Amino acid sequence: MRLNELKPAEGSMHSKKRIGRGIGSGHGKTSTRGHKGDKARGQTPPGFEGGQTPLHRRLPRKRGFTNIFKKEWAMINVDTLGKLSEDSITPELLMEKGIINKLGSGLRILGRGELDKAITVKAHYFSKTAEEKIKAKGGTVEVI
Repeated sequence: MRLNELKPAEGSMHSKKRIGRGIGSGHGKTSTRGHKGDKARGQTPPGFEGGQTPLHRRLPRKRGFTNIFKKEWAMINVDTLGKLSEDSITPELLMEKGIINKLGSGLRILGRGELDKAITVKAHYFSKTAEEKIKAKGGTVEVI
């Protein structure tokens, strides 16, 4: 068996419908499109609903605005910091470990969870509860 000898299984392929080749072919005259109407003459535009007002014109436009000065923060909770083995935690270390993907406007430390050791944390913002929990365990908080 060679590549040029490969053929599909017998009866698995249908012959192509040759339309518009005369009345004798069985697919002549209207070329299987029927008589008149948009389907016989051409294509209807996408979204056409037979003369009814299309959905894209019935729905209201998007309103409001996008604040171009909005700040996107990388947020980490205290319990996530507690799982790390390092004593000093910086935004660069968290990015290196894959805990945060991008820094954005800065790193925010939030207060969910508990700590079991003293750690030094450098970040751009600390919530009050996060700051209290870190200091309660003898750790230090450093705002960058």
